[in-house]
Amino acid sequence: MQAIILCGGFSTRLGLIAQDVPKILLKIGNRTVLDCQVDLLREAGVDEVILASGHLHDVLHTEVGESHRGVRIYYSREEQSLGTGGAIRNAMRYLSTYPFFALNGDILLKDFPLCRMSKFFSPKMDGLLLGALVDDIRPYGEIVSDYRGKIETFREKQPIRQSGYVNCAIYLLNQSIANCFPKRKQFSIERAVFPYVPNLYVFKATTDWIDVGVPERLAHARHHIGCEEKTN
Repeated sequence: MQAIILCGGFSTRLGLIAQDVPKILLKIGNRTVLDCQVDLLREAGVDEVILASGHLHDVLHTEVGESHRGVRIYYSREEQSLGTGGAIRNAMRYLSTYPFFALNGDILLKDFPLCRMSKFFSPKMDGLLLGALVDDIRPYGEIVSDYRGKIETFREKQPIRQSGYVNCAIYLLNQSIANCFPKRKQFSIERAVFPYVPNLYVFKATTDWIDVGVPERLAHARHHIGCEEKTN
């Protein structure tokens, strides 16, 4: 099985923290974000990962190489910013099997096996999004789905505090997702693709997850989620 990790951004929200090191190589406990993500993917049966790189590509390539923690590594280097959707389309040229995982390179999960998404996935689906239950959806957009998990709409940030399911930026996508890609190079998969996909589903989960793309969330992850090596 294969996966694409989006890790080509400039990490401007982290400022000096990620000035000289790719965000995906920042330490959480005694592992990097990439270590945590590769381990999570490997446990779900992924044996090849395509890193959609860009900014600080040479640093990433030197540090990671062609194999990492038992997984074969390929690089889909962006010469210009392509957005999340454009980066996925650019990296799909390395894919030979479907469905494939795609995830942002700043997402951490705790105690959630991605194989649960694989078991839920059906060939009729164009894509399956991991949705996490949160107590307060105000900082996020909300995923609204029917009883089968088929997504009906995406609600923008709401003014009223309430619980709901939000996009974790971890996806299991079929080859057919490309039918909904716009004809421009740069685009967001969240805004320019997902709202127009006919068979898009959500896997609802209760799990600790965090986007470490801003300093306060990175600090929170280091103190509360951790990503320590497992020992026997």
